[in-house]
Amino acid sequence: MGIEVGIKGKKEYVVTKELTAAAVGSGLLEVYGTPYMIALMEETCHTSVEEFLEDGQGTVGISIEIKHTAATPVGMKVWCESELIEVDGKRMVFSLKTFDEVGPIGEGTHQRFIIDNEKFMRKTQAKLEK
Repeated sequence: MGIEVGIKGKKEYVVTKELTAAAVGSGLLEVYGTPYMIALMEETCHTSVEEFLEDGQGTVGISIEIKHTAATPVGMKVWCESELIEVDGKRMVFSLKTFDEVGPIGEGTHQRFIIDNEKFMRKTQAKLEK
């Protein structure tokens, strides 16, 4: 089938103290941390296309542009919904929306690149030899 525009993804979890701005150091308050929202966005995108990749392929994030528009307390469920909106060779662009149980908390776009896992890791590990 291949990777085509329109693929959608969704991931969700409950905010714990470990997922707060205070825990990650991006702020002082015990509210859902932006770095964790970004990680949820990336996870939602990469898992949405995994089944369409060839054996030995993976994806890596190459850019993300987001707005974190509302705070979420510990104990509340959050989720991300992604949609693949552009495919240009090995580059993919996703539209992102994140929510908590009250409403929208963030949005943005994320680009990922399809890679050969072994080649990518060889090149990365070669940095240790320099």
